[in-house]
Amino acid sequence: MPEFWVISAPGPQALEKLNAVTKPNNLSVNYKFHIPDLKVGTLDTLVGLTDDLAKLDTYVEGIIRKIVSYMEEVLEDQKEMLSENLHVNNGDVNQYLTRFQWDMAKYPARQPLPSIAEIINKQVQQIEADLKQKASAYNSLKTNLQNLERKQTGSLLLRSLGDLVKKEHFVLDSEYLTTLLVVVPNPLTKDWEKSYENITSMIVPRSSQKIFSDNEHTLYNVTLFKKVVEEFKTKAREKKFIVRDFTYSEEQLAAGKSHHAKLKMDKNRQLSVVFRWLKINFSECFVAYIHVKALRVFVESVLRYGLPVNFQAMLLQPLKSTKKLREVLNKLYHNLDSSLAAGAIDDIPGGLTSFGVEEYYPYVYFKINVDMCDDPNKKA
Repeated sequence: MPEFWVISAPGPQALEKLNAVTKPNNLSVNYKFHIPDLKVGTLDTLVGLTDDLAKLDTYVEGIIRKIVSYMEEVLEDQKEMLSENLHVNNGDVNQYLTRFQWDMAKYPARQPLPSIAEIINKQVQQIEADLKQKASAYNSLKTNLQNLERKQTGSLLLRSLGDLVKKEHFVLDSEYLTTLLVVVPNPLTKDWEKSYENITSMIVPRSSQKIFSDNEHTLYNVTLFKKVVEEFKTKAREKKFIVRDFTYSEEQLAAGKSHHAKLKMDKNRQLSVVFRWLKINFSECFVAYIHVKALRVFVESVLRYGLPVNFQAMLLQPLKSTKKLREVLNKLYHNLDSSLAAGAIDDIPGGLTSFGVEEYYPYVYFKINVDMCDDPNKKA
């Protein structure tokens, strides 16, 4: 299942008791979720943190989803490679979760809890800002390349003609003659071939050749005297023959091809840089995300179970019916909250919703989504 649960319960034997009730029916695989001895602070601080951490949790998950979404976008027609690039600390997501250890270097455990939350918040804000900058630069390069390629493959009325014509299609370096390129709708090609010599005077007989044809139009050349060009354009337009502005220049054609090649090279180079950044910062954000979950478990557990700190945090990977697993957990931990002893677990005690508590059970519970490609509105 694309989710894990992190819960906590008081007592040193909590994991053993959990395994005893979930293993017989193979309801979940359970792991110890290691949270260090964090500084508790005051009750007011803990109460204030519950709401702040809930917002931070949602924010960090949202940035992870943006990173994954953009990874999928830049992969283009290789989206199947997405999952194999979503690694955390050089391992897969499940491996990181089941072996979770608090990162003391990034998030010093002896710092006050609000300070740790602020470190995470600033880190993820910087990643978000960098993502916007890198995405903007790459998307601009990609758009320029797409626009250039669209000009090379679109309608003959708009596309670049340099890759369709050859030097021998033109009369060059003549004092009196010039060659025009004319786009003719396909239903009118026979009309063009019969009548082009008579559109104006001073057209070179049998000078028109069919150069290229697509589903809608055909491209022809025609040679005529320079002095009748404007008249020819006007009368040709009346017959729905469109003269394209084009001057044959080998230097400009070579420069255009060179520009296209450079854009492709720049895009591929930038793609490599951006994708590497996305992989690294998916890992960074996911690590931050799980540390936020750990902070939430710690704060909620202290508020629920009191001091001294004496609870065990545990990671559950549901295997079958989450409903059955939930029933087993409620039965195991029903004594932790007398208000829920009768089983009214769907009613959140008054006031807790303001602290970001969306689901309330006799034990501390938070869900961890590991499929960041799914519905972004799914609750965490």
